[in-house]
Amino acid sequence: MPSSDERERWNRKYRENPEAWLDPDPFLAQAFSKYVQPLFPRGGSALDLAGGAGRHSIWLAKQGWKVTLMDISETGIELARRNAGPLAPHIHFVVDDLTQFRASQTGFDLVIGFFYLERGMFPEILKAVRPGGLLVYKTYTVEQLKLSSGPKDPSHLLEPKELLRLVEGLQVLHYSETVAEKATAEIVARRKDS
Repeated sequence: MPSSDERERWNRKYRENPEAWLDPDPFLAQAFSKYVQPLFPRGGSALDLAGGAGRHSIWLAKQGWKVTLMDISETGIELARRNAGPLAPHIHFVVDDLTQFRASQTGFDLVIGFFYLERGMFPEILKAVRPGGLLVYKTYTVEQLKLSSGPKDPSHLLEPKELLRLVEGLQVLHYSETVAEKATAEIVARRKDS
């Protein structure tokens, strides 16, 4: 799908139901307290990939983190800016097509991705994690096809244990695949110190 179609699809989703994008996924808080906070007690820099209306970026900013939020949707980024309120100065808002994402030289202490899958960008995602930093990632699996709601495009669904293969080279601290209301895989992985 061309990026302009993808952009418009997400702009429409955020316009139609802006309040649906406010609450962070519970896995972020769990991973943060168990893995992120112990390694970075004074906060750090984070990259929120496909962060949309900012639910995860805003949560991290409340914890004292400086966050770069990237998303293809101008509408989502504008919602994030509004939703952030006084926390907006702690968030760098970037509208960009993530299929073109290239990691910077400096990297981030924490890179997060929730419910977004573009397999080809995983090498860049891994490069974006600074040595000693963490990746927290969660998205749908092919088991989602058996459920009545949610995404059904197999190109956006992980095969069993595929996420482990995509983060090869990082030290896996937590991994789980579950089927409940959603079929998901989640991971916390650390880039080894250089």
